[in-house]
This record gives sequence, structure tokens and C-alpha cells, in this order.
Amino acid sequence: MTDKHLNIDHVSMVFDTPSGPFTALENVDLVMSEGEYVSLIGHSGCGKSTVLNIVAGLLQASTGGVVLDGTEVDEPGPERAVVFQHHSLLPWLTAYENVELAVKQVFKGKKSKAEMHDWIEHNLKLVHMEHAMDKLPGEISGGMKQRVGIARALAMQPKVLLMDEPFGALDALTRAHMQDSLMEIHAELGNTVIMITHDVDEAVLLSDRIVMMTNGPAATIGEILDIRLERPRDRVALADSPEYNHYRASVLKFLYERQRRPGSDDSKPVDEHGSDDKALKIVSSNSAAA
Repeated sequence: MTDKHLNIDHVSMVFDTPSGPFTALENVDLVMSEGEYVSLIGHSGCGKSTVLNIVAGLLQASTGGVVLDGTEVDEPGPERAVVFQHHSLLPWLTAYENVELAVKQVFKGKKSKAEMHDWIEHNLKLVHMEHAMDKLPGEISGGMKQRVGIARALAMQPKVLLMDEPFGALDALTRAHMQDSLMEIHAELGNTVIMITHDVDEAVLLSDRIVMMTNGPAATIGEILDIRLERPRDRVALADSPEYNHYRASVLKFLYERQRRPGSDDSKPVDEHGSDDKALKIVSSNSAAA
């Protein structure tokens, strides 16, 4: 395992707006080991997606940068695959053909036609979608579409899997099944994962570390929580675990009491840009899951 596999090195991001420069991120600094699973959590507008997009190479940081295995990230690349909340499948292509697009992009000239076929089927099997590989996106459920999206990302054989609220649009039961599948895949493949989530239970269940972001503007890392729960993890067994509930309470306490930057006005529990609604969603979703 490489200790400095992924280095987000003192990243700041300033956007030009009609009213002047807007500092979205300020001095975000994080080093990840190979195979580590890290969740980013925080209120709306705290820059989580901006961090993810910088790591993906979709945005260039104003200052600082990202280094993956000694190489600076300055553009998108197949070694960093992204899974968004929406599956983004092409509706006129089957599940197999959607994954095939990514495989051809990465492995054309490197794998034979037969090898690519086997590789596509292998990745669909990883997400338990081999039975529906010939179906169009309109013929399968939302959870199944997201499974295909994950298979497409995994088929690129990325070093880093970037996930932006991948299960946010799914119902609670489907979401739980997807979380279990993701834990199985991570155990088998050992990919490095960065996932954005608003779900506290999801973050604790899946992660090795939870990175808690302060509110924007000029958002940064407020606290990092190490999750020392043994793997494999069973959600039913963890429901009564004092350690699990301690981690869960620590994240909730940060989101309600310590999410503001040091020295800022702490008179309000959440920011002025709708984060109070998001906070209520965090509590209600986790209370329902408990």
C-alpha cells in the first residue's frame, strides 16, 4: 500500500463572478493511501463537488494541486473514473453497450475483441447485472441503472473511483443494497475511493475516514474522523454497536455545532444558503434508517 498514493496539496479555488471573485475552497490538504475509502460530508455549498471535480481533472485549482502516484493531475483521465448521482447512461444503448463504450475508449489496441467482451461481462457481474446486460436503460430500475454506471466506471480499471452522491436518488432499500454491493466490490478490487455523501450512516458504514468540510465560502477541511470498524461490516450488527454510534454522533455534532470555519460567527447552527434544510434532511434520513 502506497502512503502517498493521492495528494490533494493545499488546494484553493476562486471563481470569477459578476460581483467579483468568490473563494469556494481555501487550503484543502489531504493525503490518501492506496485502497483507502474516504467520504466527504458537509452542508450544501461547502465545496465537496469542487474538490471532487479538481481530483477528476474537470477543474483546475487556483492554487495548489493534485498529485496521483507522483504525477500531477491537470486533465481528466481513465485512472480517475467518476460516478455521478445520475447514471448518465445513453438511453439507446444496452447495459452491455454502455459499458463497452468505456472499455473501447481505454483498452482499444490493448485488448482483443474477445478480451474486451469478457472484461465487460466481468464488470457487469461485479455489480450483479449480468442478467440484464441486453436491456436498455428504460427497461431497468433506477438502482439497476446506477449499477451499470458503476460497472462502466470500474471497467476503466481506475486507480481512483470518484463518487458524487451515487445513491442519493435511490429509495432507502435500494440504497442499502447498493451500499452492500459497493463494500463487496471495494473488498475485492481495493480501489481508492472518494465519495461525496449527505448520509451520515452511509459515511460511517463505508469509510475508512470521513472528511468533514466547513461551510463556504472559503470552505476547508474542518475535521477528519478515522473509522476503525473491522471489515467486512454488517449493517444489522453495527446498529447496536456503541463504537458505530459514537462515530455517527461525532459526525452529527460537527455538522450542527462545529461546521463553521474557526473564528467565524457561530451564532447560527447552519449557513445562510439553505444548509438548514440540508441538515434537516441529514437528521431525518438517518433517524429513519436507525
